[in-house]
This record gives sequence, C-alpha cells and structure tokens, in this order.
Amino acid sequence: MTPAAELHAALAAPGPPAPRLQAALDLVGPHLRADRCFLYVRDPARGRGRIALVWRLDDAVPDPRHDWQDDTGDLPRQDPLFRAALAARPSVYVPDVAEAGPDVLNQEFERTTFGHRALVHAHITENGRLWGILQPCVFGHPRHWTPAEHDYLDAAVPLLLPVVQEYMAGVAVG
Repeated sequence: MTPAAELHAALAAPGPPAPRLQAALDLVGPHLRADRCFLYVRDPARGRGRIALVWRLDDAVPDPRHDWQDDTGDLPRQDPLFRAALAARPSVYVPDVAEAGPDVLNQEFERTTFGHRALVHAHITENGRLWGILQPCVFGHPRHWTPAEHDYLDAAVPLLLPVVQEYMAGVAVG
C-alpha cells in the first residue's frame, strides 16, 4: 500500500475522529522523517483553535499541545505563517527558519514558541476558511522538502479536512 493510500485508510477507518487523526499523524511524521508532526484544529466561526494532536519521534522532542486560544487577535500579528493560513494561502514549506525572511515567518516567534529549524505549515481550508494546520517539522538542522513530500502533503490536506470538521463538530471549544 502506498503512503497516501495508508493515510486515506487511516482517516476513512470507522470510529471517532480523534483516533483517526492521531493515526494519520503517526503515519505522516515517520513518512516525512520529521521530529514532530502536530495538528492545530480550529473553529473558523469562533476564531478559536488549539494544537490538539501530536506525533513525536521521541520524548525529548517538545510537546506543543495547548488549550483553546483566540487566534484572530495577537497571533496573526505575531506570526506571518498564521496570517497566510487565515488567508487560505497555499501551504508554506520552510527549509530553514534561520534563513527565512520576515515576509515568511517571525524568526523570534518560531524560536521561542516552537524551537524547530525546518517546517511545513500545511493549511487545511475550505471555501477560504481555515479549519486546521498540519505541521511536520525538524529540529537542529535545515531540511529540504522534496517534490514527493510536497505531493504527499498536498494529497493529505484534503483527506484531513472532513475528519477535522467531524472532530470540531464533536468538541466544546473552550
């Protein structure tokens, strides 16, 4: 089975959405040889979201999960990547946080908030509305994201969308 087919099968499996989304992260992280892969889920009507699910290579990798936050005030002002996500722009592939310009990201925000060196900010959107962000990343060194990895993530985002929406329909956004 191809990696994309495995991902599709995990997301299409019966059962609640949270375990299916976690199974997807458990596939995406190792497939991309990431150190961490998290899923930020969002209620676009309320402008609130959180990092809800995470896969980590090992326990030494920081766990960024947090509680619900308003994400339409300070966050987009601080974070150009989040502004791009809110605007439903294409996903952003960052090979080196230390080399990216301020039009792409806020280096200080990335360093203090996440600590990663390379990342993908994959925007899960529908009709211009942000439902989530899939973020695989690596620590300690730059990372070139290959065309095959771009294709894999481009295929993953639409598979994630309905399961993220199902997840959001079943949670109380605090």
